[in-house]
Amino acid sequence: MLSFQQLQLIFQKYLDENQILETPSELYHPVNYILSLGGKRLRPVMLLMAYNLFCEDVEKALPAAFSVEIFHNFSLVHDDIMDQAPLRRGNPTVHEKYNVNTGILSGDVMLIYAYKYLMKVENQQRVVDLVNLFNQIAVEVCEGQQYDMNFEEQHDVSIPEYLKMISLKTAALLAGAMKMGALIANASEQDAQRVYDFGKNVGIAFQLQDDILDTFGDPQKFGKRVGGDIIQNKKTYLVLRAMELADIPTKTKLNNLLSGYTQNEDLKVKEVTEIFDMLNIQYEAERIKEDHLEKAYEALSEIDVPKENKLVLRGLADRLMKREV
Repeated sequence: MLSFQQLQLIFQKYLDENQILETPSELYHPVNYILSLGGKRLRPVMLLMAYNLFCEDVEKALPAAFSVEIFHNFSLVHDDIMDQAPLRRGNPTVHEKYNVNTGILSGDVMLIYAYKYLMKVENQQRVVDLVNLFNQIAVEVCEGQQYDMNFEEQHDVSIPEYLKMISLKTAALLAGAMKMGALIANASEQDAQRVYDFGKNVGIAFQLQDDILDTFGDPQKFGKRVGGDIIQNKKTYLVLRAMELADIPTKTKLNNLLSGYTQNEDLKVKEVTEIFDMLNIQYEAERIKEDHLEKAYEALSEIDVPKENKLVLRGLADRLMKREV
């Protein structure tokens, strides 16, 4: 098994060699711009890692990995428009650098190119399975985004509803990408599903870890402002669990703090965090995160490949929870 870092380099080389240099440039420059902004390339690399569980020649899975990366960035372009976000990875978002219409159209063409690269995989016998899986992933990501938007106005969001949302919006693409890698490697259906289950539970744990770090993380290591979710009144697991555990006066205070916007954002973050501390919410979130991580490890243990191959994936999951990759 190759390491995460080795597969990152292999994928980055493929990405650099496959810039979409078509005309009109006004359509394709934004595509290459968003793809050039970096990131960990987590989803395509996890596809390659899933392939590498079963086969050594990871180059055969690169077109599908690129397809997943194009799709992921397409979703970011459109999400940034919906969120009116000015920055992505520290740089202007596509709609800010160009304009909204360009962001919409360039995002549209990225979705088409995602399919084009998916069709380029060498294992053509698996193409129908891959396209069907890709369609499932794409629909689930859109469903997850809509649920997330609904939650902004919905007052009675439950924890099961929240976990369903993140399983669609965040975990579906990770899990689906990994299952693609397994299918390209001609893994059995049982092993492909186990790979999917591993990716899904890692994806859910990853988002829960993000929720935790947003409030309790070190801003130097987290890479963005701590308390951002609180400032934006997001209904994260931490908020929903606090609402379940709080007495009526505390619940009323928390609702008041998270029902609008204030100029004193630091005080708002401080007061919400104090409620979380009083209710031991970090422990509650860590507990459910660990539950999903254990489900991921259980699925990984059942995959019919040599144990040493699985160690790389287990190590990746451990590091993701510590944000070391």
